[in-house]
Amino acid sequence: MHIISLAENAAGAPALNQARQDESLLQAAIVHGPSASVWQMPDCLVVPRTYRTSANFPEVSNHFSNRGLPIEVRHSGGGVVPQGKGILNISLAWCQAGKPLAYSDTAYQFLCAAIGRILSHFNIASQAQAIEGSFCDGRFNVASSGTDGVMKKIAGTAQLWRQHRIDNHADRQQVVLVHALLLVACDISQVTAQANALERALGHDKRYKTDAATTLYTLMGNPSTDRNDLMRQVIQASITELAALMPPQMEAVLTSQL
Repeated sequence: MHIISLAENAAGAPALNQARQDESLLQAAIVHGPSASVWQMPDCLVVPRTYRTSANFPEVSNHFSNRGLPIEVRHSGGGVVPQGKGILNISLAWCQAGKPLAYSDTAYQFLCAAIGRILSHFNIASQAQAIEGSFCDGRFNVASSGTDGVMKKIAGTAQLWRQHRIDNHADRQQVVLVHALLLVACDISQVTAQANALERALGHDKRYKTDAATTLYTLMGNPSTDRNDLMRQVIQASITELAALMPPQMEAVLTSQL
């Protein structure tokens, strides 16, 4: 895959906005072929467009922004997710013929497998599954267990499909973007409390459990490695794995499952 942006450059770069980042990666996939991005955002909460339908969304958004926790809106679905220190974003995009609903599960499985290979660099086993009580829960969370044997969310995933015209002709094809938010070394109690505070402020009934999620740092037994050093190691492992990836041959995969 073509790597278009690296998180290790984030310290000296302008703050990234998820919607703009998604658009850049979709365009890269159209122009350059299969592309990947490893990136970070400043402290904020990211929500899908459906959250904007809450009558008090502008007021709540201004309130959180004034507290130093801006609300960003993304194009993909799901629920509220935290961003910021100790959290790494991994996004993949490629062009794909066919209808999104026919291939969405395969695209998620491809992403979860890629995250699994990254985690294996740190001797962490993982699998895709829902984790009740976790923020932005779904069938394709990446989950792992610590010494207590309880499966917890370590990464959340989302997906976005976009049609585009091929070489100015009438024919169109799809470009798919799959995204993972990897909890490397953040404060789970803090980010869960932030997500709950937003849901409460918007008048939603959803609440998330602190013990439903974990971080790579915790799964490694709180190693002596500095958290910033661990993030750099994860970034490098991500670049190594993603650069060697090619998108799944989805039609072949689906045919083999019939």
